[in-house]
Amino acid sequence: MKPLSDSPLVLVLCTGNSCRSHIAEGILRAAAKGTFRVASAGSKPAGYVHPLSIKALAEIGIDISQHHSKHMNEFLTQPVETVITVCGNADQACPVFPGQLNRHHWPFEDPAHASGNAEEKMAVFRRVRDEIRKVFEAYADGRQDVTSQRS
Repeated sequence: MKPLSDSPLVLVLCTGNSCRSHIAEGILRAAAKGTFRVASAGSKPAGYVHPLSIKALAEIGIDISQHHSKHMNEFLTQPVETVITVCGNADQACPVFPGQLNRHHWPFEDPAHASGNAEEKMAVFRRVRDEIRKVFEAYADGRQDVTSQRS
């Protein structure tokens, strides 16, 4: 097996890089099981990872507490095989990255805009997490199926 640093990079983009993209990054990294690298970034990074994103993923056994908000321009000098945008603004602002072969746009509601009390906000984060999980785990499974067929 080749080192992970030589594996293809999948970059998940969102505007603020505080909620959806970090949730997707954490879920996709866990589902990828080391077959490809995963990172996330934003077109206008918020500068933090939303605490409820961290909590929502911790509930399913994924730790993103060490993640930090990054600008998508940090990846312009790296080969990025696949770009996945999870919000409309990032889709519109997304440049073409070196080596980019694939681009997907899978929009999700921004849980950072949830209103209500703490439990009502957390319910929105859980729902969005579960929607992202369904899509990104299926994507990882599909990539692993293709990789295993080539072996």
